[in-house]
Amino acid sequence: MKRLVVLLMAGALWAGCASPNNDPVLNTVGPVPSIAGNDHSATGTLVVYSAYEVNADFNSRDPNRPEYSDYRIFSDDGKLLEKVHNDSGTIFQDPRRVTLPTGSYRVFARANGFGYVTIPVTISSEQTTMVRLEGNWSASYRFNDTNAVRLPDGQVVGYRATSD
Repeated sequence: MKRLVVLLMAGALWAGCASPNNDPVLNTVGPVPSIAGNDHSATGTLVVYSAYEVNADFNSRDPNRPEYSDYRIFSDDGKLLEKVHNDSGTIFQDPRRVTLPTGSYRVFARANGFGYVTIPVTISSEQTTMVRLEGNWSASYRFNDTNAVRLPDGQVVGYRATSD
């Protein structure tokens, strides 16, 4: 009987490991609505405030200041386009601003207290799309149930794309 229980538990664990990725399905994050762009440009900007790195980097400009974790940008069909070292290279240690052609992408990054998530984003002409995964939106941003993209725990990660 003990062997049967052990075999059933092992089978359940194996089945759990073989299950597909359980990432939440999120709405598409788009540009901040208050910033108007120029439709004549073929590029826009992506800024990802990913979760902070968990280990100190004693080679950084300020080893006491948290650093944003690196992330990846994929095409809408899943092709890896860029691995982003998420550091602006300035003394402020802001996240890196990435210029991309207008279109749809997927960002794979770490969210604070949530683990890795895949977030669909839209890049619009001369506009900035911000994704906030460190859980730190400023009170100056006005979110409601219709314009915010949220993680399952309610954390706001960005503005909903207008075409979503």
